[in-house]
Amino acid sequence: MARTRELRPIHVIVQGKHMDVTPALRDYAETKVGKIARYFDQIQDAQVVLSVERRGGLGKAQVVEITVRGDGVVLRGEDASSDMYASIDLVVAKLKKQIEKYRSKMILKRRIEESRRKARLHSSAEAALRAGPPGGGIVRTKRFAMKPMTQEDAVLQMELLGHDFFVFRNGSTMEVNVVYRRNDGGYGVIEPEP
Repeated sequence: MARTRELRPIHVIVQGKHMDVTPALRDYAETKVGKIARYFDQIQDAQVVLSVERRGGLGKAQVVEITVRGDGVVLRGEDASSDMYASIDLVVAKLKKQIEKYRSKMILKRRIEESRRKARLHSSAEAALRAGPPGGGIVRTKRFAMKPMTQEDAVLQMELLGHDFFVFRNGSTMEVNVVYRRNDGGYGVIEPEP
C-alpha cells in the first residue's frame, strides 16, 4: 500500500494589478501554487500578483509575480508571456527550481555541520590519545560503520574532517582502504593486497 504525504494547505492570495482576476484564473493560480507544498512543506503562505504590462518583444505581456513565505524563507519568482496561464506555469517552475536549490544547500549545510561536529569529537579523542598514559599503550578502540564510497568522496571527507588520513570502504572493490595526504601536497591510497 502506497503512503501519500498529507499536504498542509497553503494560504494563497491572488491579486490583480490594474486588472480583474477571473474565478477560473484565481482557481488555476491557487491550485498550481498550492501544489508547491509537495516540494517544500515549510511553506505557509503565498502571494500571487497578476498584471498586464507593455514589454518590448511581447507587446502586452501577461506578468505573474509569486512570493512564497515560510519558516524564515522567502522565495520569489516573476515571469511573463503572451498567456497568463503559461506565465503562472513558468513562475511555478522557477519556484520549484529555487526550492530544490535551497533544499540542496540545507542538506549540504547539515552534512558539513555534522562532519565538523564529528571532527571536533575526533580531534579531542586524538588529543587524549597523544596525551595518553606513559608507555604509549592503546587507550581507545574506535568502531564505526563504513559506507562504500569512491576515493574522491573519501578525500572530500578527509578534508571536511581536517585529518591527514581517512579509512573507508572502496565502493568498487568493497575492500577497506586508507586515503592520506602526502608531504608533496597530493594524496595517496593504501589498498590491501589480495
